[in-house]
Amino acid sequence: MTSSTEEAKSELNAASQIIDGKAIAARIRQDIAQQVAALAEKKPGLAVILVGSRPDSQTYVNMKKKACESAGIVSFGFDFDETVTQEVLLETVQKLNQDDRVHGILVQLPLPSHLDQDTILKSVHPDKDVDGLHPTNVAALQMYSGHFLEAPFSIPCTPLGCCVLLEQSAVPLRGAHCVVLGRSQLVGWPMARLLLAQDATVTVVHSKTRNIEDMVRQADVVVAAVGRAQMVKGDWLKPGAVVIDVGINSVDTPGGKKPYKLVGDVDYDSAKAVASKITPVPGGVGPMTIAMLLRNTLASFQRMQKQT
Repeated sequence: MTSSTEEAKSELNAASQIIDGKAIAARIRQDIAQQVAALAEKKPGLAVILVGSRPDSQTYVNMKKKACESAGIVSFGFDFDETVTQEVLLETVQKLNQDDRVHGILVQLPLPSHLDQDTILKSVHPDKDVDGLHPTNVAALQMYSGHFLEAPFSIPCTPLGCCVLLEQSAVPLRGAHCVVLGRSQLVGWPMARLLLAQDATVTVVHSKTRNIEDMVRQADVVVAAVGRAQMVKGDWLKPGAVVIDVGINSVDTPGGKKPYKLVGDVDYDSAKAVASKITPVPGGVGPMTIAMLLRNTLASFQRMQKQT
């Protein structure tokens, strides 16, 4: 590595900005709470369906319920045993579709293997699909070219939160080369589409991509969403790149105070020395996902109120 590159890295490290997703999410949640408090008697309602007893899913659902409570959004919990039949779940969703107290329906993923996840997600009415996973909303996103917060439908919460983080951090996207690692329907693919709508040039890389490191080194903005702990190293990055780390992985810490720690898809320490802006894990994208769920629920409520 040349001395000039080392000097550039050193200067960037001194000026590196940590994107504080926790603080940004807190401001958004406060604004949502104020909007909900100003409403008349009727309040937004979110129904959350949880199947089984996965600790991570239970934790996420509890966080979502607490977030609703703090924002003044009414939450309805529907917890089912791991052996629940598909018919029972579909019947539950249909009842929630018809319940005018419910403005958002969230099915906590993943579901047990004996359930047809696609069929269950399709059964949620598009107007109440606050996860943005119904085919109608997926298609709407492919056709949409406006600002991500002005879409008349729900956009998946995590990529939506990433876009808000980039905007709040004054990251210019028009003409920028963005590399998205991962192609899932929940994060990678909608993230790529949202970036395209902001006039970025987007490359999507995945497990079958050759020379991933070389692809990443070309990026002005890197969004990592592959679910592989600390996969993206600092020497993969172009000096000055902006890094959004969506991953959250548990790794063992033998001899540490805790048996494990949470890390992202990016090797934070080495990446921080190169990136101009970077999200930490935890405290980066995660809080934004919850904030966007509340925001999508409120937006769904507002759209339904206009229809009545």
